[in-house]
Amino acid sequence: MTLAEAVPQTGSDDELQSFVDKHRRLFVLTGAGCSTDSGIPDYRDADGSWKRSQPVTYQAFMGEELTRKRYWARSLVGWRRFGKALPNPTHRALARLEELGKLELLLTQNVDGLHQRAGNRRVVDLHGRLDTVRCMDCEARSPRHALQRTLLQLNPAWATLDAIDAPDGDADLDGHDFSSFIVPPCPHCGGVLKPDVVFFGENVPRERVGTAMQALDAADAMLVVGSSLMVFSGYRFAHAAAKAGKPIAAVNLGRTRADPLLSLKVERSCADALAFCRLE
Repeated sequence: MTLAEAVPQTGSDDELQSFVDKHRRLFVLTGAGCSTDSGIPDYRDADGSWKRSQPVTYQAFMGEELTRKRYWARSLVGWRRFGKALPNPTHRALARLEELGKLELLLTQNVDGLHQRAGNRRVVDLHGRLDTVRCMDCEARSPRHALQRTLLQLNPAWATLDAIDAPDGDADLDGHDFSSFIVPPCPHCGGVLKPDVVFFGENVPRERVGTAMQALDAADAMLVVGSSLMVFSGYRFAHAAAKAGKPIAAVNLGRTRADPLLSLKVERSCADALAFCRLE
């Protein structure tokens, strides 16, 4: 069988409904496509390619002061809207799935916390949460909104800047000089502050992966919502589900890395596709 032959044809609303009805313990994995209707941009196009330059790597952030200045300057501007994002119908539909007792676990690659705000409780934030700041030296955690106030106090000239939103709470500020931007140290130990999210080049904590794999073992099917699964940290769960013989359905606009593994694929926006599901 060729790769093209292995990719399922676009499924119908009725087929998605049947998949949800048939499987009582769903392992749901979500990605950026869940949050685009909340005003948060996604990373990739329909072919799974980057829409913009790749995000900062862990190695660059930790190793280069200018990279940290650039990151936090962009974050200062982008956080004004990202921090106010609200759940959309996709988040509410998945929260309803949990209310009905059909959700084994929701594993999200997103860092926006919108699933929890919509009412989901059985959530693992695979890549962490952007609303928390972590000291890389003493491990102290603090709220992101508190750091926002400090950043604005230290860099008042940046308060009036505006720019196009980028994924994960930053903004496109190409062409600006970041050398004078002031990044505060950890107030407890003077260490380096980093958003409590997994950057590219950084490992996902093993306990999160272990918790998710246990839930996948207990589930009878996997549902992917709004993810191309191009990053291995998410794709590994589709691979594990297929290896265990569990059916996988995906709702996503465009190609996913797991297309050959899918038993059903619905190429529609997440909100449109889930709006047709009778979650009752």
